Amino acid sequence: MSMSIWAPGRVNLIGEHTDYSGGLVLPIAIDRGIRLEVDRGPQIALVSNGDSIELAADGSGDAHGWGRYAAAVGRELALLGRPAVGIAGTLDSDVPQGAGLGSSGALEVVVALALCAAAEFEVDPLELALACQRAERRAVGVPSGILDQAASLLGREGHALLLDCGSLEYRWVELPEELAIVVIDSGERHSHEGSGYADRKRELESGHPHRVRHVRTENERVRALVGALERGDLEALGPIFAASHASLRDDYEVSTPRLDRVVDAALAAGAIGARMTGGGFGGSIVALAAREDARGVLQRTLEQAGVQGWIVRPAAGATRRRTDPSRNPA
Repeated sequence: MSMSIWAPGRVNLIGEHTDYSGGLVLPIAIDRGIRLEVDRGPQIALVSNGDSIELAADGSGDAHGWGRYAAAVGRELALLGRPAVGIAGTLDSDVPQGAGLGSSGALEVVVALALCAAAEFEVDPLELALACQRAERRAVGVPSGILDQAASLLGREGHALLLDCGSLEYRWVELPEELAIVVIDSGERHSHEGSGYADRKRELESGHPHRVRHVRTENERVRALVGALERGDLEALGPIFAASHASLRDDYEVSTPRLDRVVDAALAAGAIGARMTGGGFGGSIVALAAREDARGVLQRTLEQAGVQGWIVRPAAGATRRRTDPSRNPA
């Protein structure tokens, strides 16, 4: 079994810090992600940028750094009944870590798909997303939601994924052709385990009025944005993005001055709308732009704020492709 497996990162258009409370999210899978070239092996042996891990085929063993995610995925799949079949492969990524683009979720998904393929153990995509979500919690102890893993597995080209994280019902929302999505990395790095992410969840569950208000109004904004996209009402998108960012800054308190500056720079550069995306405390912003002006918006923004950026395409979800040499007919 030789396979090439691809798992995309994600950008959340709206619905921030709502997934772990069973709310609504609207992410896209993007055309940046993690590729794993892999074969079966006696254990889990993976290499990434010269750093290697070796674990038992069921994920047990000592792991550190990014290896914690691979180990946790192996353990969660073992609990689902996956036979202990190992993999050996090389990871290659063009998703920057800590930029709020779902790099850990993509890593979990690509490893999970490889382990399932090696053991000929098939899992429904949503069940696999849930297993990867549990793996992230196991790996780093952060009470994250299902957004990243679901987006990576269920993405559809040209569409956003409207997911109810409570019922797990979902549908795709077609994005207007004339709309481009621009992502700008603030350069401010974060990790969920080292940020206030878990604190915000605890505050929400305890009934903190500002945290509760953010989640309630953010769910309303998800519905409003979906309605505007489906009507083709591009003028309505900017105010919805602005309200979302203000709520994340003031009510949920997960934005930073640097993220705020990048949002302001994108708007000054001509973006239709801009807001922080991801867990906050650093990372990236997402901006909407007219397709013909997207490169200009990106360039003008980076002249004022941010360290790098991309025009991203709403992409298909994770894929597996056999790369075994073709056999000559007998």
